[in-house]
Amino acid sequence: MATTIAIDCMGGDHGPSVTVPAALAALKAHGELSVILVGLEDQIRPLLKGDEGLRVAVRHATEVVGMDESPALAMRSKKDSSMRVAVNLVKSGEANACVSAGNTGALMAISRFVLKTLPGIDRPAICTTLPTITGHVHVLDLGANVDSGPDHLLQFGIMGAMLVSAVEHKERPTVGLLNIGEEDIKGTEVVKRAAELLRDSDLNFIGNVEGDGVYKGDADVVVCDGFVGNVALKISEGLAQMLATFLRQEFKKNIFTKLAALAALPVINAFKRRADHRRYNGACLLGLKGIVVKSHGSADIFAFGVAIDVAFETAVNGVLERITDRMALQAQKTQQSISQGSV
Repeated sequence: MATTIAIDCMGGDHGPSVTVPAALAALKAHGELSVILVGLEDQIRPLLKGDEGLRVAVRHATEVVGMDESPALAMRSKKDSSMRVAVNLVKSGEANACVSAGNTGALMAISRFVLKTLPGIDRPAICTTLPTITGHVHVLDLGANVDSGPDHLLQFGIMGAMLVSAVEHKERPTVGLLNIGEEDIKGTEVVKRAAELLRDSDLNFIGNVEGDGVYKGDADVVVCDGFVGNVALKISEGLAQMLATFLRQEFKKNIFTKLAALAALPVINAFKRRADHRRYNGACLLGLKGIVVKSHGSADIFAFGVAIDVAFETAVNGVLERITDRMALQAQKTQQSISQGSV
């Protein structure tokens, strides 16, 4: 069955010069994929090779959402933006998913307004993949909700677990709650209550996970509110940049360190491949009635292609259906608990 992805070609720092080649490369990688390239047609057409056939369509959009533009303003005044049109294609069913490297706030606002949330989901969450010692971990929320309640954290846990279960074919992925300690008494009242809800759910909840446990690979899914998640992500990115800078500075100090760098080049290259942030590009906006993937704004062709891969895998593995079914089961369980409590 063919899967169609709408690409916001105008989003990000580089626009069509990155998004269009990445989309064409994705077509070669996935034989059952077709794309709808959305944006200014006169900028998209020249980048096409002409041999894409029926798997590539171009949808003209007259407006572009700026990277620093107000989300509310973009949603109200730019109804024909490439971002809005791409999301509308998911809403209408013409596309199974959309990918954008544009303004995160605008993408979240437009997606939530157009697509609405799945039954039982109060708030969508941003979920991305991070490298760990043992492989990788899915973390959510990374900034969509700066103030989340216990019920929201439970919903995040369900959405993250269903994503991993579908895409990675793990029957019962482990779920951890990011906290300042592993003990049950640690954390705010919201976090402690969320831990109780997660423990009472049918998820494979392993308890609290400390910050270092994220990169140790203690859990397949780590849940937190958007404030904590975004701060943790940005600190991690800054630390990685600092370590890379320190390494370059030390190797460039003198002729001997430069020779050492030359000898260590195979190891350095292997390290760079394992820690390459581009391989983990593409954050899912989970909880919506449609698949939306946010790429990093500075993504190059390779990184944007990874985001397209994320959208493709999310679509073909039925993540939305799994979340919907699991939330229905959770609602039944909650109702039964209420009924038993009133007897």
